[in-house]
Amino acid sequence: MTNSTLSSNRTGWYALGCLLLVGSLLALSLAVAKLADDAGAPRLGFLMVAVAGAGVLLLALAAVQRQPMKLDRRIIEYALVSGALFALPNALGFLAVRHVGAGFVSLSFAFPILVTWMLAVGLGMERMNLLRLSGVLLGLSGGVLLAWAKAGGMSGAQGWVVLVLAIPLIIALGNIYRTLRWPGEAGPVYLAALMMLGGALALAPFVLAFEARQFAQLLGSGDVIRLLLAEVAVFTVLYVFYFVLQKIAGPVYLSQIGMVAALVGTLVAVLLLGESVPPFLGLAGVLVALGAGLFHRGASQHTSPPTLAVAKP
Repeated sequence: MTNSTLSSNRTGWYALGCLLLVGSLLALSLAVAKLADDAGAPRLGFLMVAVAGAGVLLLALAAVQRQPMKLDRRIIEYALVSGALFALPNALGFLAVRHVGAGFVSLSFAFPILVTWMLAVGLGMERMNLLRLSGVLLGLSGGVLLAWAKAGGMSGAQGWVVLVLAIPLIIALGNIYRTLRWPGEAGPVYLAALMMLGGALALAPFVLAFEARQFAQLLGSGDVIRLLLAEVAVFTVLYVFYFVLQKIAGPVYLSQIGMVAALVGTLVAVLLLGESVPPFLGLAGVLVALGAGLFHRGASQHTSPPTLAVAKP
């Protein structure tokens, strides 16, 4: 076995480990958000402080690692846009979790891989593949079935279901944007820190508009403070490896974290948070699994060059 093959195998296993860790932590962050909501924490304020805290810790980690910490117009743009594309789906998830449950929000993260691939094909980053297209259609049909069943069983929450279904599209746009606009002279932990701080900045106007009077509740309960510290820790570890995975594997591979988050999040919601099993979960799960299988089998027929994870300035 050649050195290049060994190196490729190590990178593949490292990417898989990052994938499993990031997907599990993503599901855990939603479970913590549900517990914080049950404890009376203002949802957007909780998210903003957790994101800002994680951003500060990541910035300190980047400084300790002596990563390049250049700050110019390109990197400021990257921080603001990637931060907004990160904050919006997380805010939707945090707001919707009270109305549709952590399990359903977690399931929405199963579909960014499909949407990311469709966008990558449309932008010429990958070539069209019939097996992958079949996987996309099967996976989306599973998601539509689950959303339809969930919406039918929740009086007055149909609007939240629709908003949750927008989450995969926003995440996919973020995956593509970060790949195409990745600043070449910045380390992944530094970029993760800037994204988190940009996300906190994007959330601030909404917190001031809708939760200004509730903001003091973040420090008014020991339970909320403990959950806030837990969320900061989860976000910090999650986005260190999130950006490492983005750099070594590209946007389509990265978006597979949603499949892990969907499975782990549903199990956590049902087994630990006491949520009911979503209607048609079994059938929807089979459709998503078949779609994912076809999607990954299509990778063996993929003949275009691999997607570049880092775009040159």
